[in-house]
Amino acid sequence: MAPPRTPKLLLTACLLFSVAACGGVNAREGSAAMGVGNPAAQPAAAQASGDLQFGANHRFASGITVSLSAPQSFQPSPAAYPRSARAAAFYIQVTNNGTDPYRVSALSVTATVAGKPAKQVVDATQGLGGVSDAGKDLLPGRSTQVTLAFAVPAESARMAVQVRPSTGEPAVVTYCGDA
Repeated sequence: MAPPRTPKLLLTACLLFSVAACGGVNAREGSAAMGVGNPAAQPAAAQASGDLQFGANHRFASGITVSLSAPQSFQPSPAAYPRSARAAAFYIQVTNNGTDPYRVSALSVTATVAGKPAKQVVDATQGLGGVSDAGKDLLPGRSTQVTLAFAVPAESARMAVQVRPSTGEPAVVTYCGDA
């Protein structure tokens, strides 16, 4: 089954935000507007361009804290969808530091490679089936790890990965780097 189609307007907005975020926009200013709740982690997490480094923690106003690992390049199996010669996998640590249970299925992760939308790779033979335990709540004080992968070109390229606690949440954090 093919993933649902994203409206072109939303896709364009995400793409423009990713390009702006990776192109030198000061994320510290944007982070304050998005309600970052952990100012002590910001200086260590920010790269020269203002983007977050892979591995840095980001706490949303809701209390949800995320950390995105550095990309791990791999060759998808023949059963993977969509077919791709190479993909980049990310481990996303999600911690509920809030007061209410968090529905893990609400997590929204999108990526762009060289400014173009990247497709999420599903490869069950390599343990990449999307968000596992999606129907479960993450209780306050608990953590879980989600592993996602995106198709990338054969040669290294600039990648931006946006993470937000839910699709309706205006706050977003962008991790940028080469994949």
